[in-house]
Amino acid sequence: MARPWRLRHKLVFGLALVIASIALLIGGAALGLTSYVEAERLADHKMHQIRVIIILRDHIHYMATYTPVNRPEEAAKIPSKSNEPAVWPGSANARAEEQKQILIQLGYAEKAVAYYRETLKTTEPFRGSDPDEGEGERHALGRIEHSLAALRKAVTARGASVSTTGDSRLIDDPPVRAAHSELLKESTELFTLLGTDIKYSFTQADSNRKRGTVIALTATVIAVILIMTLLYYFKVWVFSPIRQLQAGVQRVHAGDFDSPIHIGSRDELDELANEFNTMTARLRDVYADLARQVNERSRQLVRSERMVSVGFLAAGVAHEINNPLASIAFCSEALERRVDEVSKRLTPGDAEVLAKYLRVIQQEAFRCKQITQKLLDFSRSGEGRRESTDLGRLIQDVIDVARPLPNCRGKSIEFNPVYVVAAVNPPDMKSVVLNLVVNALDSMDEGGVLSIAAARQGEFVELLFQDTGCGMTPEVLQNLFEPFYTRKRTGNGTGLGLSISHQIIDQHGGTVAVTSDGPGHGSTFVVRLPVQAVVKRPAATDEPDILPLRPLQQKVA
Repeated sequence: MARPWRLRHKLVFGLALVIASIALLIGGAALGLTSYVEAERLADHKMHQIRVIIILRDHIHYMATYTPVNRPEEAAKIPSKSNEPAVWPGSANARAEEQKQILIQLGYAEKAVAYYRETLKTTEPFRGSDPDEGEGERHALGRIEHSLAALRKAVTARGASVSTTGDSRLIDDPPVRAAHSELLKESTELFTLLGTDIKYSFTQADSNRKRGTVIALTATVIAVILIMTLLYYFKVWVFSPIRQLQAGVQRVHAGDFDSPIHIGSRDELDELANEFNTMTARLRDVYADLARQVNERSRQLVRSERMVSVGFLAAGVAHEINNPLASIAFCSEALERRVDEVSKRLTPGDAEVLAKYLRVIQQEAFRCKQITQKLLDFSRSGEGRRESTDLGRLIQDVIDVARPLPNCRGKSIEFNPVYVVAAVNPPDMKSVVLNLVVNALDSMDEGGVLSIAAARQGEFVELLFQDTGCGMTPEVLQNLFEPFYTRKRTGNGTGLGLSISHQIIDQHGGTVAVTSDGPGHGSTFVVRLPVQAVVKRPAATDEPDILPLRPLQQKVA
């Protein structure tokens, strides 16, 4: 699997493409410009060489056009600067003068050739622009030097002789004329060669210019395409992910924690989106946990207020009701003892109804007395002295009491006694354990199992009660500890047992939590009690504890 590109790699790659296209554009423009400059320099150099050739040709032409004085009478008109004799064509003096002038021009021509050869040494910078890199010029210059030498030799050899025609010039002598013509021809060829080189250099420069133009245009098109492509990928790689991140932040700001950000670019922005999603998920869990705690605290506050009200009511009403209930129970028992005497005067059916009603009066009176007793217990809970108690032994004593009960028949209680000590009020804690055990037994059918466990967890002792009973709905779980709330299948519950147990646990500085997977899946009660005694304020001003938050799991990178 190919390794995903990081964002910085993408940006560097795009920058490299832009730089390459700009370099190609600059290279094309530089090629055209340098070709033009090179052609201009070469043309200037060649023009300088042409000027040298023109000077050379002027000297060669002067050799052919030089003419001494034509007639003696014209020579007489020319004032003489010395005692030198006058010269005219055909005379010995004329040929000597002509030889002198030709040799002078030959000297000038040789200097021009020597200077031209020096200019050939500066042709090195123009390699590539000169078609033959100066080789043709060197060969032509060698031939010119050879012709100059031949002409000098011919002029020297023929200059001392006298013309047989009497009117012939030195330049017209066949050997001299042939050498002169050859020199003129070679100089003309060199001149033509220089013109050809100049034309080639301009042709080459024009070709390079066209090539540079094509390269520049191609680079421009490529640069435009690359820039458009990079703009598109910049939108895909940078702009769109940033907009998605911004939209995600705005959704979180609006309170939407259930819309994660999906980028999929597999780069730094994708990692940032994933981390943001993780943070949002943790924040959602924290908000949910806070909402749960606020809800739980509100319910506990309402429950506490109800308990306080019930406590005040129980304290005042229980005593007032107990006396009438005791009188009713006593009178019903007395009537039951005398029912045999009265029943003799009644029909059998009426006697049976009378006995039945008396038993109902007795049962309901005792039931009301039990309720008032629970009300008194409810109002007095938490007032007992606390002492270090072996909770394992306490639970075992409660199990021994519960096993003979009718609602325990066909059901089993599993408990492995362990030694765990906590500072509790033993009678109150026995009441709590018995209440949880009896409720669990009432919720199970025959064959049900109640599992009880006790263990120390740091500074707390944790008691676990897990049954295989009928389970509970979310509504029941929410109102389970409310006073007078009951959903017992037997229909005999008062709805005060769990409320009293909750208050006792709260007075001990502990917590009780209950979970259930729903009807038919059983229930689990977890009681946490501090090992050391915790002093709680009176119930009227007490603030209920909040269940501890579950620790958030840290994501390991």
